[in-house]
Amino acid sequence: MIKDNTVFVGNKPVMNYVLAVVTQFNNGAEEVAIKARGKAISRAVDTAEIALNRFLENVSKKEIFTSTEMIDTDTGKTNVSSIEIVLAHAK
Repeated sequence: MIKDNTVFVGNKPVMNYVLAVVTQFNNGAEEVAIKARGKAISRAVDTAEIALNRFLENVSKKEIFTSTEMIDTDTGKTNVSSIEIVLAHAK
């Protein structure tokens, strides 16, 4: 069974996302991806750092992906930066 252990970061307080990440690991996830776009990127970084430094042991950053996504807006197409931070149990 493949579980999708992805936390999408938006406009909620950072601790909401930290709790979601910690819960995923407590439920047996081997790795969790934190994804965000645009202005939420800094919140995603905060989420990863708080989870790693305060709540999770034997977990580290495995990979960080950055990209640009083209999205449709009212004024046409625009580019939005996105980030994916993958946390995984240290082997």
